Amino acid sequence: MSNSDLGLSLQGERQSGADVRAANVTAVMALANILKSSLGPQGLDKMLVDDIGDVTITNDGATILKQLEVEHPAAKVLVELAHLQDTEVGDGTTSVVIVAAELLKRANELVKNNIHPTVIISGYRMAMKEAIKYIQANLSVPVDQLDQDVLLNIAKTTLSSKFVGTESELFTKIIVDAVKSVKITNAAGKAKYPVNQINIIKSHGQSSSESQLVAGGYAIQAFRCSQEMPTYIANAKIALLDFDLKRHRMSMGVNIVIDDPEELERVRQKEMDITKEKIKKIVDAGTTVLFTTKGIDDFAMKYLVDAGVLAARRVDKKDIKRIAKCTGAQLLLTMATMDGDEEFDPKYLGGADEVVEKRVGDNDFIFIKGCQAQKATTILVRGANEFMLDEAERSIHDALCAVSRTMESNAVVPGGGACETALSLHLEDYARTFDSYEQWAIAEFAEALLTIPKVLAQNAAMDAIDLLAALRVRHHASQAGQDEKKKEYRWYGLDLTNNTVRNSVTAGVLEPLVSKLKSLKFATEAAITILRIDDLIRVDPDPQPQ
Repeated sequence: MSNSDLGLSLQGERQSGADVRAANVTAVMALANILKSSLGPQGLDKMLVDDIGDVTITNDGATILKQLEVEHPAAKVLVELAHLQDTEVGDGTTSVVIVAAELLKRANELVKNNIHPTVIISGYRMAMKEAIKYIQANLSVPVDQLDQDVLLNIAKTTLSSKFVGTESELFTKIIVDAVKSVKITNAAGKAKYPVNQINIIKSHGQSSSESQLVAGGYAIQAFRCSQEMPTYIANAKIALLDFDLKRHRMSMGVNIVIDDPEELERVRQKEMDITKEKIKKIVDAGTTVLFTTKGIDDFAMKYLVDAGVLAARRVDKKDIKRIAKCTGAQLLLTMATMDGDEEFDPKYLGGADEVVEKRVGDNDFIFIKGCQAQKATTILVRGANEFMLDEAERSIHDALCAVSRTMESNAVVPGGGACETALSLHLEDYARTFDSYEQWAIAEFAEALLTIPKVLAQNAAMDAIDLLAALRVRHHASQAGQDEKKKEYRWYGLDLTNNTVRNSVTAGVLEPLVSKLKSLKFATEAAITILRIDDLIRVDPDPQPQ
């Protein structure tokens, strides 16, 4: 008796077993192939045009995937994976997707050879744990042991694959100084470097080499409401409002019936006086700078000009919240008190050494320098056009994250495919210690890791097989021999400009340890999540009544 006879029919379609696995692998590989050519220092950019014609030019994995309209459920897992890597680590979004896709493709081959998915999953988990253990024991270098400026090299390695890589000398310095300037120590006595305390603002004009760091200050793209207001205020007392400063109007639905024309004039006068009183209270509290997320009309502006206050309106909510954090000001939604009066307490004010309005390129910016509550820093990026500025902002954000993660974890690993090659050889040996089916899964995991150096070499238009062979020989020598000189080979990675292999640590090609560990974990987990699926049921929408 069929399911439909039992009343158990499914309104939709169902795919199961090998079919759904093949479909998932195809979708995931299609995504990975889009990203492959943008990996590494010689990677190429993608131009993405959305439905309304906005153009994005980038080679940042997370941005590419975010812009793509991905429909396939398994491919969506990879999009979320890249987003997770971007928020957690900042860098390594492209490589994490490529490794996950490769793991999945190889797992599917094993399933075709009658190895159960559960066994493969358990093998992958073992391989991941062993890989993490091996990196921490043999491939990580504490930052203190390296005499050169590690942070500059970390930033340089991250920027090398980006559009602003050509100006990396300038940007690495800006980035490292910016991260160092926002250091805070938490309750446990651990140093933290919050990247969101660093504001990146973009201004058209001049070349990217004119970009600069506004140390110890926060900048917003806004200008004073009136030209009569001062452009510079020292020892500023800053008020932050989330309401309008306009002539007071009765709220919706409130009507005043007036018989006498003189009364009408008095009502108008009262409306003006309410706003005047409001501004007087704010100014009397000692306010010299005022930011509001809403509007300020001409009538209110007159009083602010008379008081010599620098005011900016329609400030972005995100900016005003950051200013509140940095200056110690409190963002006010209303001035009403519990008694029904209105008052403005001086304790709501924040402080800064100076607030100044400056014109940079075509735009006006207000710089708040010497914030009193928390440290904040602004990077002002210059560039020829919108696309360059957007891509520079993404690149700088990635490098900021990489540097801050390095300073928090205090350990780095060699870049240029050194880690992946060393792990691949180690896991091949590790696989041979198992006499069960897991051996195959661990061996495939080892093979999958080699895609990173392979793709790096291919993107640089070099012979991947030749370079990989040279790299594997050196890593094998470092793992097999007891000779101290050969042990140094474990730091060897690819040199894509000279078509050879070199010591990545002395060449300054470094990555944060956290980034490597997390990308391995995330890639394995994503591959396992998709590999677990053996049934896909698409339910048809309910038929609409005619």
